[in-house]
Amino acid sequence: MNYRILINILGWVMNFEALFLLLPCIVALVYQEPEGWYFLATAVATGLVGIGLTIKKPKNNQFHAREGFVLVALSWILISLISAIPLCVSGRIPNYIDALFEMVSGFTTTGASILPAVEELPNCMNFWRCFSNWIGGMGVIVFILTILPLTGSNANMYLMRAESPGPSFGKLVPKLKKTAMILYIMYIGLTLLQLILLLFGGLDLFDALCVSIATAGTGGFGIKNDGFSGYSSYVQIVVTVFMFLFGVNFKFYFLLIMRKFKEAFSIEEVRWYAILYALATILIAIDIFHLMGGIGESLKHSAFQVATVMTTTGFATTDFNQWPVFSQTIMVLLMFVGACAGSTGGGMKISRFIIYIKSALKEVATLLHPNSVKKIKMDGKVVDHETIRTANIYLITYILLVSASILIVSLDGFDLVTTVTSVIATFNNIGPGLGVVGPMGNYSSLSILSKLVLIFDMLVGRLEIFPMIVLFFRDTWKR
Repeated sequence: MNYRILINILGWVMNFEALFLLLPCIVALVYQEPEGWYFLATAVATGLVGIGLTIKKPKNNQFHAREGFVLVALSWILISLISAIPLCVSGRIPNYIDALFEMVSGFTTTGASILPAVEELPNCMNFWRCFSNWIGGMGVIVFILTILPLTGSNANMYLMRAESPGPSFGKLVPKLKKTAMILYIMYIGLTLLQLILLLFGGLDLFDALCVSIATAGTGGFGIKNDGFSGYSSYVQIVVTVFMFLFGVNFKFYFLLIMRKFKEAFSIEEVRWYAILYALATILIAIDIFHLMGGIGESLKHSAFQVATVMTTTGFATTDFNQWPVFSQTIMVLLMFVGACAGSTGGGMKISRFIIYIKSALKEVATLLHPNSVKKIKMDGKVVDHETIRTANIYLITYILLVSASILIVSLDGFDLVTTVTSVIATFNNIGPGLGVVGPMGNYSSLSILSKLVLIFDMLVGRLEIFPMIVLFFRDTWKR
């Protein structure tokens, strides 16, 4: 382990965190909120430590996969620990574990909250919650890579591979720094487009901004106590569309920009994402028709809730706790599936399920024709053995961690639905589950132990398990 370069880059992470903390200070200044001083004090302290860690450049620049995994995991833990400080010391969330839960939920784009009334928070804190969604959506390290050439190209690849969601990571262009920049340009462009459309819909600038950045990161932190039920149909439809768009693999948009339309629409994962979304929306709309009183309302609420669960955003226009069991079952199944790899959405990802299904079909074909040679293909290309192996190991580890988490959270004594869906919703970075932690509830009634477990689950889910897991192995820390 190259500790010097690890400390140096963590210092840069703290420097950027200090800059991020200045944004809620500006919001506090505009709205004349005294809580801005807590953000300013935290920013100054963080910046001073960060500068101290980055003054001396390490002589040894060797950087391998091990450092990449550790750095990404520690970066996410560090920014969450620092970000919770203003919420706690201000007294708005007096319990530090609760404040940490809120900020881990923000940066991992989970959207699970311990707050029963978000409107009681000052605007600067609500902005900070939503902004954490936006930064976490594309990735902390990806953001830094667009600004600074911290290490060599191989090191950058290790960092992006550790942070990028999906079974595999590929560059859009030969230079990785340019890939990171292109991703953020598309990300910012879509965010601004949604902001403009929401302003046209009558939202004031602050509401439109918070909704846009929370949607872009598929994070789901709201600033209204009633979620999205109080917004107009126009706003709900715009948010539905953009939740869906941010759940699409950004490679699709890159190919469209490059006018490679045939190649873009041949991406198998995107096609199945759209098909699954449309099918789930129609089935739920039919099932809840008698509750909504009209096909328009049924489709609107169904499309919104399916989008919010598939992309793991976590917004809600209605309490789907009250929906029929068939619809609730579809929603729970969608919690596992998630969005596309290479998007800001969470979950296990459509691409992994495609690999699993094709692997199963291959095994059946091999049983019927033992001498045949079958290759698993996606988008017309053979999926290499390493990708399949990694996907299978991910699934096994996923099941073990989810099972262990459910067992620990069950000690709180809540009903099975609440216990199971609280773990699934946090591990898959969705936010609301069912029961006590449903769309109209929150996570405040869980014990400290359960919150710590769910904090770990949110981080593990966003970083796709392995960057967090390697922290617990002794060999990781050998020089």
